[in-house]
Amino acid sequence: HAVSLLGRISEASAAEGALKICEEIDHLESDADRVMRSAMSKLFRNEPDVRELIKLKAIYEMLESITDRCEDVANLIEGIVLENS
Repeated sequence: HAVSLLGRISEASAAEGALKICEEIDHLESDADRVMRSAMSKLFRNEPDVRELIKLKAIYEMLESITDRCEDVANLIEGIVLENS
């Protein structure tokens, strides 16, 4: 949704909306970091099967990478909005 607002960032409401979405993405990424650390800790404490541990660890790391990229995009959008306001 934030990307779709970029075409109208000269409008104050669109710029504010994009910045609000970016802020929410930052909060969600922080929440995802906490959840991932907790899940990873629980995984290493409770998973007896090494193969399953390795698979799940890779999945958790991929999800972490995805949330980080979303935050990167939000930061870029935020920069674009601020440069053009």
